[in-house]
Amino acid sequence: MSHKQRQAKGFTLLEVMLVLLLMGLIVGSVVYNSVTVDQEQLLEKQARRLQVVVGTVSEFAILNQLEMGIRVNPEDQEYLFMVLDEDQQWQPFAGAPLFEPYRLPEQFGLELQLDDLPWVSEDSLFEDDTIFDERLELDDKEVSIGEDDKPPPPPQILLFSSGEITPFSMILKYEPSFGNDEPVYYRVNAEEYVPLIVDGPLEVL
Repeated sequence: MSHKQRQAKGFTLLEVMLVLLLMGLIVGSVVYNSVTVDQEQLLEKQARRLQVVVGTVSEFAILNQLEMGIRVNPEDQEYLFMVLDEDQQWQPFAGAPLFEPYRLPEQFGLELQLDDLPWVSEDSLFEDDTIFDERLELDDKEVSIGEDDKPPPPPQILLFSSGEITPFSMILKYEPSFGNDEPVYYRVNAEEYVPLIVDGPLEVL
């Protein structure tokens, strides 16, 4: 075999190695991008679900003249619907599978904001927190209850039979703790009436 042939053979092998390296980089990039996009799409679905379900529950409250609410448990990545019963006690609402407590997939988190919302005016009904505290909670001085009979925590968000809703901003977030994925956020805002407004995807809050 000539020296020239050996050179050509070696060069061809180098080309193959370079092509394989480039293919590996491209595949890695595609996988990375697809993972990020998939998580963004999944998070958007969670935001849209919240938008639709809250709208449905609000319509249910109006049609049935019920005072209802949403309890948000960020530490459990969960929200659930509640109803004010005839004894003026908040109870978990069990009317249909759609209204059952819902937990976000484990890779997502949520955060509830009720204060300093830019769309809430100073003369808004919802600026006066006492309308909730005084009217809708038990008076511990008058009622003695055992630990087992303790009522569930009241909702932070109210859905009135009039169609009004407590203004709030719910942040749904994907914040990976490892890897190269970028964080993604969606805001779901309530401005006193449904439908809720979905804002996102956001790269920063």
